[in-house]
Amino acid sequence: MQTVKIPVSIDPIRAAASQLSYEGTIPGKQLKRLNELSAGDCSDVAVSFECGVDIQGIVYLKGKAVTELTLNCQRCMTLYTTKVTVDFNFTPCGNEAEIDELPDAYDPIECNEIGEVRLHQLIEDELIIAMPLIPMHADESCGKGDKDIVVGEIEPSQEERPNPFAVLEKLKSK
Repeated sequence: MQTVKIPVSIDPIRAAASQLSYEGTIPGKQLKRLNELSAGDCSDVAVSFECGVDIQGIVYLKGKAVTELTLNCQRCMTLYTTKVTVDFNFTPCGNEAEIDELPDAYDPIECNEIGEVRLHQLIEDELIIAMPLIPMHADESCGKGDKDIVVGEIEPSQEERPNPFAVLEKLKSK
């Protein structure tokens, strides 16, 4: 593999025919949506992927992306950094019939009008999906992770009320 700057877009069919593989980085400043969701600038994304054709004749784009994000802990409200890793396995699809016949190992991707895939956008989407829903430190390193928080007071159960059907019970016995 060659260590290079990852291309912005790629033609997956041509790349698969050539069996291209890349290992490189995407500058974190280019991923605007990811930077908006994190509390600070994300680091450069280390990406490695390969293109090929499997034994069923399916063109694939398989790889891995890793970055570090600065997030705001929702428990103690301080900043912390976390590593986000994504493994992806895509194949270009043209219509719904192709998507329905696709094996579960592959995720479908759309090509633009000239047959290319926007690689930076695709990797950014995968990293956004992999971000934690509720960012928090680990319990050991969080200032409030080991403390139980109770909001309000728990009232004891109310005393037993009389049964409203007790009158019917008396009528039944008469």
